[in-house]
Formats: sequence, C-alpha cells, structure tokens
Amino acid sequence: MKFLASIAVICVIIGTCTLASCQKIVADLVVYGKIFTAEENRIVEAFAVKNGKYIYVGDKKGAKSFIERGKTEVIDYNGKGLVMPSCGNGHAHYLSAYAIESFGTIINMEDSVDKFLTEIVPAAVKKAKSTGAKAVYGTGWNTMEFLKNMPTRQQLDAICSDIPMYFSDEEGHKAIANTILLVNAGIMDKNGKVLKSEVRGGEIVMDSDGTPTGYLKEQAQNYVRSFLDNESLYSVDMAKADLKKVEKTLLEKGYTMYLDGFSSYLFNDTYYRAAKQFDNAGEMNFILGMSYEIESWMDVDSALEKARDAKKFASTHVKPNWIKLFMDGTVETGTGFIEPLYLDGNQGIPNWTEEELTNITRKANENGITMHVHVMGNKGVNRLVNAFINGGKNEMRNTLVHVYGVNQSDYRRMAENNIYVTEGMLWHHATDDLQADLLKILPEELADKGYPMKSYFDNGVMVSSHSDFPALSGSPDDPFGIMEIMLTGVYYPEKSKAWWTEELITREQAITALTINVAKQMFLEKERGSISTGKFADFLLVDKDVLTCPETEIHSAKPAATYFEGKKVFSL
Repeated sequence: MKFLASIAVICVIIGTCTLASCQKIVADLVVYGKIFTAEENRIVEAFAVKNGKYIYVGDKKGAKSFIERGKTEVIDYNGKGLVMPSCGNGHAHYLSAYAIESFGTIINMEDSVDKFLTEIVPAAVKKAKSTGAKAVYGTGWNTMEFLKNMPTRQQLDAICSDIPMYFSDEEGHKAIANTILLVNAGIMDKNGKVLKSEVRGGEIVMDSDGTPTGYLKEQAQNYVRSFLDNESLYSVDMAKADLKKVEKTLLEKGYTMYLDGFSSYLFNDTYYRAAKQFDNAGEMNFILGMSYEIESWMDVDSALEKARDAKKFASTHVKPNWIKLFMDGTVETGTGFIEPLYLDGNQGIPNWTEEELTNITRKANENGITMHVHVMGNKGVNRLVNAFINGGKNEMRNTLVHVYGVNQSDYRRMAENNIYVTEGMLWHHATDDLQADLLKILPEELADKGYPMKSYFDNGVMVSSHSDFPALSGSPDDPFGIMEIMLTGVYYPEKSKAWWTEELITREQAITALTINVAKQMFLEKERGSISTGKFADFLLVDKDVLTCPETEIHSAKPAATYFEGKKVFSL
C-alpha cells in the first residue's frame, strides 16, 4: 500500500490520474535546438508544450518521451539560430503613434522647417478638412533642427487659422500650436492679450513683444493639447483597428509583452475600452500593460480616481495597473532636472515636489497601482527615489523610466527598496556631433555619460529594456538592434566612437533585460518571460545565434517565428 501511495503521488505530480500506473503525456509541440531559457543563463536542448504551457524543459532525450506521431508537432531548430523567450518592451507609445497616423500626420526626423511649412502643414490641413476633423494633428519634427528656426503660430495661421493645429516633436516633449488653439486653451484671447503666461512643469515661450510664439515646452504642450476635441478625433472602433496594427508590429519584432507609456493620451478612456473589447474578442496575442497619465497641472485627486477607475478595463491580457507621471524633461534639451547645473546656469524643469510625489505614490500603491515615472536627470532620480521609499510599498515595484543619470548612492537605495528601472538602452550611443554638442551644455560629470546599463546589474537594481517608440532619436526599435547597442555602445549606421564603454553589458544581461526582467516589471514572471516548466510558451525562433555571432551582426537578427501561449502568431 505504501508503494501504491507513492505511485499515486508521483502520478499527481506529473499530471496523470490513475492509481496504479502513469499514462504518457502527449505534447502538442516539441522544439529542439540551442535554447536560452533566461533562467540563470541556462542553455538546454529541448522543451515540450501542451495546452499553451511548457511541460518539460531539458535535454533532447527527455523531450522525446512526450512525442506521439500524428499528435505532436516537432520543430528541429538545431543549426538554424537561437531559441529564446519572446521579448518585452517596458515602455513605448505604439497606441498613440498608430492613432496619430490614423487621424493625423507623421513628420520625418529629416524634414526641414521649410518643408514643414510649405508641404507638410498644408497637406495636414487638407487631410483634416477632407475628413471633417476638428483639429490638425501631427508629430515627429526634429527638435535640434527646428530650434535653429522655430516656426511660429503666425506662420501656422497663414496656412490655417480656423482649425486648431498642434504638432509635437519626435520625443513628445515640445510642440507648436496655432493661435486658435492657444485661444481655446485660455493662453491668450483672440485680440492677442495674454491670459496665461505659464503652465506648471512647462514653458509657454514668449516673443519679444510679450505674446506667445506658439512654441510650447514640456507640460505646457500637454496642457494645450488637452483642449483639442479628442473625442471626435478618435473612436473605439478606430482604436481596435489600430490595436491590430500594433500587435502585428510587436509580434514581427519579437515582443509579446508591452507596457504602454500613455494610455490616456487623448485624455479619455478610448484606448482602455478598445483594448478590453479587442481581448474579449479573442484577438489579442500579447500582454498589454496600460498606464494612466497624471499631469502636473491636473487636479491630482480627481486624476487618481480616474486611474483607479481604469482598472475596471482589466481582462485576460490587458493589465491597466500603472500611473504615469513626468518628473522632468530631457537632459539633451536642457529640461531634465540635474545637479550640478547646466553650463548656462539652468537646472531643468521639475514637475513635482518631493512631498507631492510621496503622497501620490502612497495613494497609488494603497490602491494597487504601480508608479511608472519618466525621469531623466540625476537630481530628479534622487527626488523620485526618496518619494518611492517614503511613500511607496516595496512590493509594488515602482519604476523609473528612461533615466539619463543616477547618483552612485541612489543605485544602492533603489536595490534595497525594490525600485525598478526601465531603461532606454537603445539610446546608449551618440553621433560624434551629438557628443560634441552635449559637452557644450552639460557639466563635466554628465557630459560624456548617459543612460547607464552595467551599473544596474552591478548594484542589483532590477532593470528592463524599453524602446519608447516612436521617440527613438534615430535608434532601432527591435530587440536585436537594441541588444547590439547594449554590447557595443554604437548604433551601426552612425560609425561614431563608442559611447560610455564602462556601462556596456554582456549578451546574457541584454537578453535578461529584454525578457524575464520585463516580465518582472509587469508582475508576469510566474507565468512568462523565461522558458520554464509551468509557464506560458511564449518564445522566439531567432534566425541567428545572437549569443555567439559577431557583435556587429546582432542587429541583423530577427524572429523567424514568434510564439504566444504555444501558438505561432508570426512567421517570416
């Protein structure tokens, strides 16, 4: 009887239900190859999948026992490349980017100010008027190029003065507006009288005559954008159609986990409603994290209530569990909050006090919402780390996003308090010209540095990778282009000298940041992010072995196939 009891226990463990014998488990899929599990850098020979989950991970001999002819699909990927977990993108803006493409205009980084005024804006106006849109909307202009000859509201008015016009830069931190939009936002009246000269956390740039030029920085541009007729611009049906495009983009790049950086971009719940409907219809083949953005000019308690309310849109693959804030701007354009000061004496634009951040963090975490905060400058990082420690709960994995600079003492505090970072590791490069430009504006301590990588691993800080699409600064958006930059400090088309080589990381660390660490950031590590028994079978067949190929060839790797929950959802 003791023997039969032992057999019964063993059978329960492996999933059978007979007392005296164990029936063979037949897998739906078995994969052979060089398999990187992202679990302690393990490499195995095979795995088996049943009902969308891994039931075996190990050697080839062990996997063969799960095969039954005619019932099990077998993929032998030996010698063809690498098998690895599918990737995650810890912060990007695919939803808003595809939305703007649907109802607005995308401007290329290479487009000049002259082309913008003579071709792009007139075409955008024509498109808007032909569809009956109540606003002209665009994004993508090159900040560094436009700063040399910034267009004015008067120049926009000369093209169109009866419909509000809004054009943001490629980073989404600056914008240009025409007069009617400034009037609608209460910045000025139609006679030119200035009614509002500042917006907290931003700047309304003024002309020499004391009136707005139409150029808006940081939170000022978000504030003005909120006065567009966003409800009429974009419907739930349009959003669902764009979600299909987003899904296609993610899967062909190898992403099956994605945290959207601004899910209330249109200052409503359109994206949330669309995502839930899309998933409930059985069409979503990735995990979507959603964040509700709270601006520094908003009533915080009211915005927090909306963020809490957004959790009602949760579904199997939709996780609306984050709040997004802007701590500061960008270091490269002088609005990141830094210490010491910029060479011109400026310190950047902080949007929140430490007390405010602490209170928001406390309220968010108490309601089961994780903080997801844009911060670039080292002074901003320090303020935010203080707030997370004093107001937050360690188990909530409050996250710093982008992070250009970190004080050495803050790495230790981040690790000790389970503060996460999702880093723009794709930005760990710079052209020789940009490196020279940064030396002109930044203090010596920051001028030849930016976007740390190795220091996070060395100090035990949980760090994931993100692309921030479409704010790419000319960088790649796919995992393997990002991976190459993590290893080399160079973006291959630029042929520039490597950037901050002390912060370069290993191939295994890069894959860790792209896979299991994104899963941890999104509270998914028990079910996704690595190839491990019991987890969902989300994996890639990569057409190149990125663990051994020359570093300078990693960027050319791509998924030959992407699998989500054991199902092939993309293939070349």
